[in-house]
Amino acid sequence: MLSRVFGFVRDILIANFLGAGAVADAFVVAFRFPNLFRRLFAEGAFAAAFVPLFSRSLEGEGRAPAREFAEHAFAALAIVLLVFVIVVQVTMPWLMPYLAPGFDEVPGKMEMATEFSRIAFPYLLFISLVALQSGVLNALGKFSAAAAAPVLLNITLITAILGFGGSDEETGRALVWGVFAAGIIQFAWLTWHCHRAGFPIKFRRPKLTPKVRTLGRRTLPVVFGASLYQINLLIGTILATTISDGAVSYLYYADRITQLPLGVVGIAVGTALLPMISRQLEKGDINDANNAQNRGAEFALLLTLPAAVALIAIPGPIVATLFERGAFDAAATQATATALAAYALGLPAYVGIRVFTPGFFAREDTKTPVIIAALSIIVNIALNLILMREFAHVGIAIASSVSAWLNVLGLVIILMMRGHYTMDRRLLIRSLGIIAASIIMGAGLWFGAAWATPWLAKGAMIEVAALTALIIGGGIVYFASARIFCVFSLAEIKATTRRSPPTA
Repeated sequence: MLSRVFGFVRDILIANFLGAGAVADAFVVAFRFPNLFRRLFAEGAFAAAFVPLFSRSLEGEGRAPAREFAEHAFAALAIVLLVFVIVVQVTMPWLMPYLAPGFDEVPGKMEMATEFSRIAFPYLLFISLVALQSGVLNALGKFSAAAAAPVLLNITLITAILGFGGSDEETGRALVWGVFAAGIIQFAWLTWHCHRAGFPIKFRRPKLTPKVRTLGRRTLPVVFGASLYQINLLIGTILATTISDGAVSYLYYADRITQLPLGVVGIAVGTALLPMISRQLEKGDINDANNAQNRGAEFALLLTLPAAVALIAIPGPIVATLFERGAFDAAATQATATALAAYALGLPAYVGIRVFTPGFFAREDTKTPVIIAALSIIVNIALNLILMREFAHVGIAIASSVSAWLNVLGLVIILMMRGHYTMDRRLLIRSLGIIAASIIMGAGLWFGAAWATPWLAKGAMIEVAALTALIIGGGIVYFASARIFCVFSLAEIKATTRRSPPTA
């Protein structure tokens, strides 16, 4: 949550200094490619493959063999990524026309994006090694250091903007160097904490041990199966470069707002469900595993659906309050707000993917989610090409949302067909109550926005106060309505969010 707050500060500054022009587009493309991998690894896909193997070695063989496995994995990952980064750096001038095919229509934009990408791309190497270190610390029951790492990224970028920014191009260059520096800082941070935990990960001569091979086989499908949102964003970014100057930035700013509920709720629920369902299946508690899946879906829906409705009901006031200042004008606000509403349509589905994918991973089935994700990506590409002709960048966001719903429906249907999941009566009834409460809240926000609009043009502090009052009012209406519909109780919320102590 702290990372999201600092992330908003970072994006507010980027919007203020760069707006939604050529430099902002170039920075987004340069940042998005390595950031794609950051989100995949840092948000649990790598941990889903590495942590079970590491934990089993730690518990069954002891600390020395577990550290040896971690060091072999560290070395293999470092070598593979180093080679990959070098290849991409050398071939970047030839890759960029495929990553940003529309940039060549603006003089100097393609060259700027290539330069920015070359500076930022080595971030991938450091952040991937950070993911392995995070997995080690999490398996040891130490969560704070790994959770704080993204905060360091945002603080570094904020420092780069305020300390080294100048003209648009100078600010963009400061930002990409900030990305590069953030990777080193995050790596140093986790290295120090591994030493502090008495589990330093040292580089050793790479060796493809059986455990490392197993890790590789498990990582790739897990990453791909959990990566629909990020792959859709990358595809959308590539296609947006062909639409207009600024389209990439509109989608970026809209995505950043959507990331708050997705990043906080979806990842938290998915991270908690995987080990829980795995333990229950290991013990043969099929009913408990099904109950955990239902409660995870219920909790995610309770928080995600109203967030989606709010983003659809009042996207304009949200975007205007957060970003409309400096180089970010009213036209950029309108373009970003429409994209935000379109992304919000798919928000419950993206969180649902996080909820139901553990039902496959816990059963060591990584193939099925990959197939479903691949089909959804094909649909996304087809819809992008169709909808962007009529709706420009908003069509890209709509296509992303539709493909997400196809993905989550595919996961649920196959789990049910295999007898691995049954929606219980409680989830069905409470889902109807959550939908009703969200609609009531959405109507309240829509009417409330009419009251708040005159205040949104009277200065930053008044804007923030008006939007805050609107959101608080909407939250009160939602939870009061949800309580009337008997959707939740405070005791159940506490029980759901209580953290279980790590096993030895």
